[in-house]
Amino acid sequence: MNSIEVDDPTDEIARIEERLEALGEDAERCRKFILASKVAIAGGFALLLVTVLGLFGQTAALGSIALVLGGIVSLGSNVSTLRQTMDAISAAEALRSDLIGRIDLQVVADSPMKLM
Repeated sequence: MNSIEVDDPTDEIARIEERLEALGEDAERCRKFILASKVAIAGGFALLLVTVLGLFGQTAALGSIALVLGGIVSLGSNVSTLRQTMDAISAAEALRSDLIGRIDLQVVADSPMKLM
């Protein structure tokens, strides 16, 4: 049998690190969509205000309402997804910490002194 333990957690830690990186990218994407949703909501309200003042017609009013509603739906969806992603990141980090704690680290006493 080879010298590497069957239950060696380093491979699992590497997989968790890859998963954490992917989850981090997903979280960043959600944050960008949340920002875009907030901009859409603000833009929709601004367009609605301008329409109420009589500078644009009824078509702009319908567009502004659609923009606000679409922004609200997108905001809610992405906030929920971000929350789930952050929970997954926390769980993966806890598992990674547990696996790191299981590693039997050894002190190397006969290493040469490092010159500064």
